[in-house]
Amino acid sequence: MKQIALLVITVIAAPLALMPQGSTDRESCYQTCMVERPNLELRRQEVVALEKEAARAIQNKDATFFRRVYSDDFRGTLSHGQPVTKTSYIELVQGLGAKYEAVTVSDIGVNFYRDTAVVTSLWSLRSSDRGERVSSQLRIIHVYVYGTSGFRVVLGQSTPLPPFGAESL
Repeated sequence: MKQIALLVITVIAAPLALMPQGSTDRESCYQTCMVERPNLELRRQEVVALEKEAARAIQNKDATFFRRVYSDDFRGTLSHGQPVTKTSYIELVQGLGAKYEAVTVSDIGVNFYRDTAVVTSLWSLRSSDRGERVSSQLRIIHVYVYGTSGFRVVLGQSTPLPPFGAESL
């Protein structure tokens, strides 16, 4: 009888002894099962607010926003095809010759893919340059990545829209 009890204890205890012990497995399990999933609506609102803040920053020629929100490895393409980095974009924003009277963002769409947000929007710009009033519209795509310090823009693409009444293919 003792031999059967010893055998049962060995069969039950041996696999438990061979299982990995440590906080790493428990932490991994906790992170996977217990940590609350991000609230996508709050994240969407945050990204929309950043898009609107970017428009205000361009209107005010405020480079602080771009230093804070654009990643150091940001890459973008302007509406006329010019590639830009974070540094060259900030220089461009600060050196704009035109005075923007209004920069508005509308038609904002946000799609999430894990920690990445792809944002599409319509930007309407009204400016004056050397006494001439100019209005334009752009379709913008921004790609944000969420990290330890919040959302950062890593990629941007601007596409100019034709003037009203122009035919397009």
